[in-house]
Amino acid sequence: MMKLPSDEIIVVLGISMRLFCILFGSISILGACSSVGGNRALPSLSKVPVSEIPQITPDNWSTEYETDAAMWHLDWVTSFADPKLQELVAEAVANNYNLAASSARLQRSLALAKISNSARLPSLSFGASGTGTAIPNAPNTESYSGNVTASWELDLWGRVRDRAKASAGDAAAAQADFEALQLSVAGQTASAWIDLISASQQAALAGDDVATRERSLGIVERRYNSGLSTSLDIRLARSALAGSRANVAFQKQQHGNATRRLEILLGRYPAHEIKAVAVLPVISSLAPIVSPEKVLINRPDVRSAEQRLAASGLRVAEARKALLPSLTLRGSASTNGGQIADIFDLNRVIGSLIGSVTQPLFAGGSIKAGITRSEAVQREQLARYAQTVLIAWREVEDALSGEKHLLQRETALLISVAEAKEAERLAEREYVRGVGTIFELLDAQRRRISAEGQLITAASARASNRIALFLALGGSNEKIAVNTAESE
Repeated sequence: MMKLPSDEIIVVLGISMRLFCILFGSISILGACSSVGGNRALPSLSKVPVSEIPQITPDNWSTEYETDAAMWHLDWVTSFADPKLQELVAEAVANNYNLAASSARLQRSLALAKISNSARLPSLSFGASGTGTAIPNAPNTESYSGNVTASWELDLWGRVRDRAKASAGDAAAAQADFEALQLSVAGQTASAWIDLISASQQAALAGDDVATRERSLGIVERRYNSGLSTSLDIRLARSALAGSRANVAFQKQQHGNATRRLEILLGRYPAHEIKAVAVLPVISSLAPIVSPEKVLINRPDVRSAEQRLAASGLRVAEARKALLPSLTLRGSASTNGGQIADIFDLNRVIGSLIGSVTQPLFAGGSIKAGITRSEAVQREQLARYAQTVLIAWREVEDALSGEKHLLQRETALLISVAEAKEAERLAEREYVRGVGTIFELLDAQRRRISAEGQLITAASARASNRIALFLALGGSNEKIAVNTAESE
């Protein structure tokens, strides 16, 4: 490829600047005309009809947790006081493939917004060509030509500006979607970790149940050998032991599934390698929460719906302005000669400036149909926004209600487990003494195992509900964003 000398490049730039001076001189005159008479010709355009949004903001939360205190503590992951959980959340946000795909969608939206905004600026292109003949015994002839072309659609009515702003709104919505997915992945990871701990505890409980049943079978067999029990007692004890062993296999399967679900969120191969800790994270007392209005600011899904609603209003304005005339300025300069240096000879430059005005007259109803479509999209986005807000309120109310009822359930189950353990101890002692039946012993063991299993489930549900409350309140991407930046 031939490189142009630096002085020839300066000549090209000089031609371009001269052409743009012609364009800008004409634009200044036309811009003054549009500022005087343009607004009178422009019809009244409605933006986003916020006044039509249903009044769905509650006065306060419907539980005893309502408060006007300061904002909720933002770093919600650390509130569980579980370093392993913090490590897993950071890994998931850095390696999750759904987040990687969302990041690519965000970059695409940002690029589209930039492309849309570029339509507001003039375009400039430069071209050069050369021809020659190489016939034997004939003189060699060469010809070179160059041209510079510029064009600019004057945005008299703001149609191009509305389109650019709508694309910027789409990019902002994509940014909010990415933040929402970050928060979702963090919540899913935390919930998967809770589920893994719960599955591990259930598997340990199933193993303890087998040990209990084996001990009971030994007691029954000794009594049978002594003539104090019947074969019915042995059959029932063996049946209970086999059922407990079957439950161990089931709980191991559940534990493996929970491990692999977590590994997929982390972007790992589902190899069933993560080991759970022995106890669930500590659930601290509930601090004062944000007001209902603050939830709309904190939640990225609500912000995304709001941005899309605003973008739809701008597209309605753009569609209506398509009925108005458009003005486009085009300018060009060209030169030619027998030598390549002639391309950059300003004395040979031939320039032209053309301005064209286009007024739509008949398009088969496509423009009006486009307006109808844009207005329908706006109504759709309005309904989606209202529905998103309602879902936000429901999620907060559900989580707050769960805080109270799950605590009550866990407290009651603690009593149930304590009483069931004592009942099992008494039933075993009475069976050994011969004053109790095998049915009473097996039933007491079943009740104790059931109560402990329910307690594990309730404690897990309470931890998961606390995560759901953080997510419903909008959570925080502050720590996540830092981890993402560090991973890059």
